[in-house]
Amino acid sequence: MDDQDLLTRFRYFLKDSVRLTIDFSRTDQSLGVPPPPIQKPCPAGTPRISLPRPGAWKRIPAIDLLTAIERRRSRRHYLPVPLSLDELSFLLWITQGVQKRLDTGTALRTVPSAGCRHAFETYLIALNVDGLRPAIYRYLPMDHQLVLVREQEALATHAVSAAHGQGFVGSAAVTFAWAVIPYRMEWRYHIAAHRVILMDAGHVCQNLYLGCEAIGAGCCAIGAFHQEAMDDLLAVDGEEEFTCYLASVGKVSSP
Repeated sequence: MDDQDLLTRFRYFLKDSVRLTIDFSRTDQSLGVPPPPIQKPCPAGTPRISLPRPGAWKRIPAIDLLTAIERRRSRRHYLPVPLSLDELSFLLWITQGVQKRLDTGTALRTVPSAGCRHAFETYLIALNVDGLRPAIYRYLPMDHQLVLVREQEALATHAVSAAHGQGFVGSAAVTFAWAVIPYRMEWRYHIAAHRVILMDAGHVCQNLYLGCEAIGAGCCAIGAFHQEAMDDLLAVDGEEEFTCYLASVGKVSSP
């Protein structure tokens, strides 16, 4: 297969033509298969960290939408200043927070998602957050809590290595890592799922960018990373759940 054939093949992924090839009467949803959990389960007894809830946040200043959009930049240079737990809670809620649970398999969140499927789990490579020791955490949106995934010696070094040597990951207060569970979307859309999963990733990350402008933080989306190394760092299996997108966050000088 020559280069043009490869380009044509992979461009097809960007088109919605695939939808015309699917018999939607045969998807798992149409066949009556129960929907997958909308939140990855935690082992029983796993300690959880409750986060300040919307309305209880302190020192989260208001910012008008136009200002946030005008200031939005990819920022890779961060001050050695921690994020507060309130600030982290705010960023988690605006990117994956639950507004209303509709049923056992569906919840409305603060970002749109194709078919309301919300295929992402949010992991945090937390290096400098008040009240959190450096470690990998996972956000539980249905409970607005964190669960400890793993502690790792020299976490910043491992994170930079898994991000193909992008050093700003090691100086960020926290790096958001969105891992996808494809079946959540495949359950409804079969092979048309994967195109819209990546659209959803953009919705999530743009909310993070805009939220960072409210708290004097910078954000930088990251699409380049070592897949296996990052999956290993997050302790995901790399098949039914794998890293899809990253974004570093840290305090910055006034814009």
